[in-house]
Amino acid sequence: MLSKTTITIALDAMGGDHGPTVVLAGAQTALERHPDMRFVLFGQEDAVRPVLDAMPKLRERSVFHHCDVSIRMDDKPSQALRQGRYKSSMWKAIEAVKTGEADVAVSAGNTGALMAMAKFCLRTMANIERPAIAAIWPTLRGESIVLDVGATIGADSQQLIDFSVMGAAMSRALFQIERPTVGLLNIGVEEVKGQEDIREAGRLMKETPIDGLDYRGFVEGTDLGKGTVDVVVTEGFTGNIALKTAEGTARQIASYLRAAMTRTWLAKLGYILAKSAFDRLRDKMDPRKVNGGVFLGLNGVVIKSHGGSDAEGTAAAIDVAYAMAANGLLAKIESDLGRVYASEVSQPPGPDGAGPAQEVMP
Repeated sequence: MLSKTTITIALDAMGGDHGPTVVLAGAQTALERHPDMRFVLFGQEDAVRPVLDAMPKLRERSVFHHCDVSIRMDDKPSQALRQGRYKSSMWKAIEAVKTGEADVAVSAGNTGALMAMAKFCLRTMANIERPAIAAIWPTLRGESIVLDVGATIGADSQQLIDFSVMGAAMSRALFQIERPTVGLLNIGVEEVKGQEDIREAGRLMKETPIDGLDYRGFVEGTDLGKGTVDVVVTEGFTGNIALKTAEGTARQIASYLRAAMTRTWLAKLGYILAKSAFDRLRDKMDPRKVNGGVFLGLNGVVIKSHGGSDAEGTAAAIDVAYAMAANGLLAKIESDLGRVYASEVSQPPGPDGAGPAQEVMP
């Protein structure tokens, strides 16, 4: 019999570039780390069953539901929502969170489709106009939270404040930081720089401190890697570019190192002598270790795993899902937002507020 502390993960087994083979292998790895976890799996039976039957421990801790439809990685969000609503593995995984069958949903599928379905199925929290995708960012100090990295294009001052509150709640849930430091990403640290919405958000947060976070002002792109603050807040267009640039730079540096270490026999000898140091560097730069974008601002927790992830990357995303559920992310965000919207820092949008958000396709 399962204990009351069991965390249940709804898993879209068909998501990503590799489907059930990689997704279930990642689930099995995550289960070894968290034996109290169980899974509700959704996918096409002929693809999932043979893989699951070869993993008896995972099968024992899982419930499987057949789904007729699998969302393709190149489907447009509107097309996926129209064709896959109510019957796709992606929708069913999200719906399991809504009905309480699972604590959190994980999918490596089409990002735009996942966000569209999550918004349609779970709806946004009270007072939240736009959700955000939060990413875990490796830094010189450890790890930070960066959001939004691709949910929507643009954000007004109130939305940036909402992102700050939600990011701080995630930092407390994931890293157990009692009062996370927060910075707004800008083109300079001076208060006169940047777009009007960023300056206005900074002014409001400075004049009316928010419980649960320590606002440190503007930060620049160079501060992302330094770990200057625990939470970096920006809008989705800028955040997505920053994320992709960082991932590409990490791969570029890794490629340079491999080339340098194999160029001459002396270089090869040096690599052998310093192998442990290079292994630590490779582990630190491995994007699989920080896989798992968290959808914030919805009435339920959804985790986006990278579509090209291998089993280790998938396991990392499931680790994040486990931590978010175990540490009560949703309750923390609801509590923090309640306090903010009861204070003067919050200025609810009027009847002429922003229109529907546009989606960034990571």
